Amino acid sequence: MKKKIALLQMDVAVGDVNRNYNHVEELINTAAKEQPDIMVLPETWNTGFYPTNQLPTEADKDGERTQTILSQLAHKHNVNIVGGSVATLREGKVYNTSYIINREGHIISQYDKIHSFTPAKEDKFFQGGEHTHRFFLDDIPCSSVTCYDIRFPEIIRTTTLQGVDLFFVPAQWPTMRQRHWEILNTARAIENQMFLCAVNACGYIGKVKCAGNSLLLDPWGDELLHLGDTEEIAIGTIDLSVTEEIRRKINVFRDRKPNMYHLD
Repeated sequence: MKKKIALLQMDVAVGDVNRNYNHVEELINTAAKEQPDIMVLPETWNTGFYPTNQLPTEADKDGERTQTILSQLAHKHNVNIVGGSVATLREGKVYNTSYIINREGHIISQYDKIHSFTPAKEDKFFQGGEHTHRFFLDDIPCSSVTCYDIRFPEIIRTTTLQGVDLFFVPAQWPTMRQRHWEILNTARAIENQMFLCAVNACGYIGKVKCAGNSLLLDPWGDELLHLGDTEEIAIGTIDLSVTEEIRRKINVFRDRKPNMYHLD
């Protein structure tokens, strides 16, 4: 089974919520001309990462605006949308939330970023999530985490043990740690033998430059797409039959010995 994936590497304007919602709509409408099966957005594209003083007022209340816009666009273009993530306000707390929308425009899953990036004090402004998630897009078992989560292979392996062939990583990752971004995503693809689509933002967060360099990787960790550091829409094709072939050649899931993974 082959699928076309659109990576929407967006230049997010920090704190300019209306501009960002309008721009996401423009990007999705543009990408739809290539008729992809799945579109993927970056992290916190509604507020940027992140206007601390504005978060309680700028975060999307109950995610309603985001869900409405992405659902309408998914249905209009008959496309699955991995909605990156947005700052949402629920019961007085701000979350870093990902919404997954199918071709019919239905919200089929949502995920709150579990690991807050403490060096930037994200934990002081965002409530951490408590659950991983797994979902199906066109019958493909998928999962996702958000940005800093990629540094924690345990949560990713826990999900992939349930069966995951395609993994998504929306992010706002800085240029100063670009090499980490590339290596971590590649390692997660290789060790879990799955396709991985990592979509980063670009542009600036104050004086910090976002790296862009979004990636589409196959289960060997080979690059199918590697974007630059400016705003860009790129389309890549994955062939899911490759996953089964690779797992037959090197069956790491069969060869695991979890009963041995402890200190006596």
